[in-house]
Amino acid sequence: MSARTEFDRELEQLHLELIRMGGMIEAAIDQSIQALEKHDQTLAAKVVSGDKDIDNMERDIESRCLHLLLRQQPVAKDLRAVSTALKIITDMERIGDHASDIADLSMRFGDEPYIKTMEHVPMMASTASGMVKDSINAFVKSDVEASQEVIERDDEVDRMFETIKQDIISVLVKTPNFADQAIDFLMIAKYLERIGDHAVNIAEWVIFYMTGEHKHRKIL
Repeated sequence: MSARTEFDRELEQLHLELIRMGGMIEAAIDQSIQALEKHDQTLAAKVVSGDKDIDNMERDIESRCLHLLLRQQPVAKDLRAVSTALKIITDMERIGDHASDIADLSMRFGDEPYIKTMEHVPMMASTASGMVKDSINAFVKSDVEASQEVIERDDEVDRMFETIKQDIISVLVKTPNFADQAIDFLMIAKYLERIGDHAVNIAEWVIFYMTGEHKHRKIL
């Protein structure tokens, strides 16, 4: 097997592992919101414990990337591909952390009735999770246009955060005794906003992978 063929094979395996890690964090986001909506303590605990698997996946992919860099010594676009993967897994791991944080907060609520309906939070979670999925697919497919679309959708997540924040403030004015729960809901919205930010980071690194530019600055 030639060195080029071997590198292509290992790069394909790297892509598959990124897809798998992406699926793990997408599931973590979805399950954390389901646990919140349904007061499901068991599901929330599953998300929290599953964060260790995401951390382990990050370390495995990092090891594969370092192995490719040291043994294959890639140049040009191949080097960008491996470097991009190293950057992406950091954001993916942080997304997993935020999903775990949401699940942890949902466990604190217990069976306590919520001060507001769960209308905008699931919508925000769906948009943020979609951005994560699309940014990872953009990397696998080398799709700059799809990456740009992810970046543009971040404004939608930011608007939803502001909507949720104003909703919580309005409810808090009427029911000040629920201040702790209001703060927790605001933190959940903030975690979702950060998930959107990390999806944008991934999309920006995909653009770097394809063009050598990061945030309109030539790097490699």
